[in-house]
Amino acid sequence: MGSVNLESVNKRYGDITAVDDIKIDVADGEFLSLVGPSGCGKSTTLEMISGLTTQSDGQIYIDDEDVTALPPKDRNIAMVFQNIALFPHMDVFDNMSYGLRIRGADDDIIDRRVDEAVEILRLDGMLDRMPSELSGGQRQRVAIGRAIVRDPEVFLMDEPLANLDAKLRVHMRTELQRIQRKLDVTAIYVTHDQEEAMTMSDRIAILNDGELQQIDPPLTCYEEPANVFVAGFIGSPSMNFIEGSIDDYRFESPITTIDAVELDEPSAVTLGIRPEDIYPADDPRADRTVGSVRASVDVIEPVGERMFVYLLPDAPGGQSTDGAVALDGDHLLMSVDPDTDIAENEELDVTFDQSSIHLFETATGNALIHGLKREPTPRS
Repeated sequence: MGSVNLESVNKRYGDITAVDDIKIDVADGEFLSLVGPSGCGKSTTLEMISGLTTQSDGQIYIDDEDVTALPPKDRNIAMVFQNIALFPHMDVFDNMSYGLRIRGADDDIIDRRVDEAVEILRLDGMLDRMPSELSGGQRQRVAIGRAIVRDPEVFLMDEPLANLDAKLRVHMRTELQRIQRKLDVTAIYVTHDQEEAMTMSDRIAILNDGELQQIDPPLTCYEEPANVFVAGFIGSPSMNFIEGSIDDYRFESPITTIDAVELDEPSAVTLGIRPEDIYPADDPRADRTVGSVRASVDVIEPVGERMFVYLLPDAPGGQSTDGAVALDGDHLLMSVDPDTDIAENEELDVTFDQSSIHLFETATGNALIHGLKREPTPRS
């Protein structure tokens, strides 16, 4: 088994810093996902762990061994890429066994490891097939099998499901989790798809502009985001943000005022609230809410089990805002049950679930509060 430790790892290309002082510890048998937008440094980080890219600074350890200067072949890792890259002139058996054969492994070892991989990956009866005779999911399983037979300490996967259709991607997501748990192997998985990261991982490491923003279990990142970036990136649809300020235990903005805020120092803050935590004022759950926003319904999107309602808030006095003054965006997005009686152009009042309000310092973006209490802190 192999733990992975990155100690102050940097990667620079001239004046451009692609990865900035990354510190990550991955435990034996852990499934860690690196997630973030395109260009955030997640693939570069994976390539440095593998040895395909040389870091500018920092140390990399695999199973407590310093591998910083070792080539990929000496790191006992296996990689699965977005591009499956099977040899088209080789059958499944030869593709899966190729890495062992070029290392001079005995035939009995090759046969045993391929048989074990076939059982794990459910590829029975396919060893004599050519890649052109396989489906996309089967080809991806063969690529994974090619990695499994090497018996590595660490699996490194760079968006291996990106080229599959949506239904097959969900199926393979489940398969990868099953395989990783059966093998009890450390896995580091790169994806830009937050749903993949949330559903597959023991922890997720969220990167932006080459910097590590947060590394925690998926639900912690969702419920207690470290900053505005994490709050906006994790969760679909994204969190709503309302710009305002704190004064005398009160959050004030052009569209709403909220009491019982445990902050009394005057400061500019950003309120975050997820669409599912906004309720119509007549909702039975409204007894645990705070604030009130008068808004008109702009667009309604039924999406099966939920219905998304795009609201245009009104400023005090009934004058509509232009969005930029009160919101980070043009709309306030609310998620409700599909049978909720709401129509486009309707005027309604909505409120916020008190326990699900997040407050961030506007200047830094860092989190200040996750959830408001019923009563404010007594004033001294």
